[in-house]
Amino acid sequence: MFDPTCKFLAESFPADFATWLLGEPITLTKLSPTELLLEPIRADSLILLNSDRLILHIEFQTEPDPTMPFRMADYRLRLHRRFPDKEIRQIVIYLNPTGSELVYQTVFEISGIRAEFEVIRIWEQPTQPFLESTGLLPLAVLTKTPDKAQTLRQVATRVEAISEQRVQSNIAASAGILAGLTLKRDFINQVLRREIMQQSVIYQEWKEEFLQEGRQEGEQAGEAR
Repeated sequence: MFDPTCKFLAESFPADFATWLLGEPITLTKLSPTELLLEPIRADSLILLNSDRLILHIEFQTEPDPTMPFRMADYRLRLHRRFPDKEIRQIVIYLNPTGSELVYQTVFEISGIRAEFEVIRIWEQPTQPFLESTGLLPLAVLTKTPDKAQTLRQVATRVEAISEQRVQSNIAASAGILAGLTLKRDFINQVLRREIMQQSVIYQEWKEEFLQEGRQEGEQAGEAR
């Protein structure tokens, strides 16, 4: 659920992500992966944002992926085929701290072909910019903060100050889900108001997915018995 939550944030708050990743709040619109044609791709994790002059391709990863360089090169060629005149920025954002060398790979290279992409290890990012941007708030607890519990409290305070109810509930739910990567669920529920999170579309999707997994596990246990 972590990758889809990040995808939801990037597609819902493209200006905030453009400011963070591109350095300017340019207008970006969602680009459907079906635009790339050819063989099926992992549309559940692929984020494509389109502007007049560039395409921003973002991949969120909770764990290192040895196939990432090839996937990024594959996507780049597909994007160039469809949009040959546009600049293409590809960024992989790793969410979980790890010592794996895979999170430092930024190149796919075989004989005659070399494709480069960018990598962000979010645990190395400064916390304050994330606390100052609505769309990035849920990611703040994953950044380079000395006290993740206190950072979540700061996120909760800023969530309370969001005036639009739909935005408030979506940010709260996203923050609660992503905080699960690093903090215990009981503490998260103490800090973030459950009644706000429950109004979120993404919370309802997460709940339904959780219930579905529970039903499947129950069925499998019954079959085993």
